[in-house]
Amino acid sequence: MGQRRITLADVARATGVSTTTVSLVLSGRGRDLRISEEVERRVRSTAQELGYRRNTLSVGLRTGRTRTIGFVSDTVASSLLAGNMIRGAMEAAHRRGFMLFIGESGGDPDVERALVEAMHDRRVDGIVFAAMYTRKVVVPEGLDQGPAVLLNALPAAYSSLPAVLPDEVEAGRAAARVLVDAGHREGVHLVGAGPGLDDVPPNSIAAQERLIGLRQVFDAAGVEVASAHPCPKWMPENGYGTTREVLRRHRPKALVCFNDRLALGAYQALADAALSVPDDVSVISFDDHPIASWVRPRLTTIALPHHELGVRAVEVLFATPERRARSRAAPVVHRVPMSVVPGESVKPLRAPSR
Repeated sequence: MGQRRITLADVARATGVSTTTVSLVLSGRGRDLRISEEVERRVRSTAQELGYRRNTLSVGLRTGRTRTIGFVSDTVASSLLAGNMIRGAMEAAHRRGFMLFIGESGGDPDVERALVEAMHDRRVDGIVFAAMYTRKVVVPEGLDQGPAVLLNALPAAYSSLPAVLPDEVEAGRAAARVLVDAGHREGVHLVGAGPGLDDVPPNSIAAQERLIGLRQVFDAAGVEVASAHPCPKWMPENGYGTTREVLRRHRPKALVCFNDRLALGAYQALADAALSVPDDVSVISFDDHPIASWVRPRLTTIALPHHELGVRAVEVLFATPERRARSRAAPVVHRVPMSVVPGESVKPLRAPSR
């Protein structure tokens, strides 16, 4: 004979509260109904000690909800940095008593469509559709049949789905302000994108938006960018080659690299030219890749908020009405701030402004 399944009533008797209170706590609705933190803690602790498990199937049949979320991505799960988006989404889901189902497509549209169908077949309560880097995506057919949110992505064609993105424009402004506040008014060169908004890698929303933010602050401060160099890819070898090209024509005072891998290549090119960071050339970058903490001096960078993006996506998903009106109104785009991670790669030419 199998062991008897522990019920809500068993947990209630052991905790000394009502079955209704236990049900509300274990369904994640305790805080909404003002059940105290102490009672919540006791109920969860007792449920764990007794080995209570929710009967997800019966709850789903009764309520029409399975307390599960689908997370479909291209290569987020296997990415070193972007994987933090999954961690953030998972933590936000768990706090609400939900489980995350994860599927990875490798960028194959057929696999994406099949994953979305599989999530719907399993009656998930919503889907997060994520991209490893910020880009426009073709929204899979059927994704909008239930609550869904785009994470780190914008639709290539019209879609009513909300999107969650890093605030790349403000990140560009922040990088420019670091240099301006340090007194850099001339000899500033861009490595990775520019001078025009079309001079960016294919389908790179981040490049365009970072460039917009940089130009806004530089223009307002009267800083004229000495040169800008688009790179088809943002890898160390591209940063190395582009910085060498800059050095053949200019004596830069500051480099704005559009990601940390480009900055790593820039460091190497500057060292080859017997120039030091930051005494001869200041360098600032974006992403807060582990590279930023490995190089010496430590790179000043604007961090991509991967964990916060995942958390925000789940929050937006829960705020999305189950039945959205099908209108042609512009979808809502939620921007997550990107913070400055100070290093020692920017030389102050004067005291920072207060």
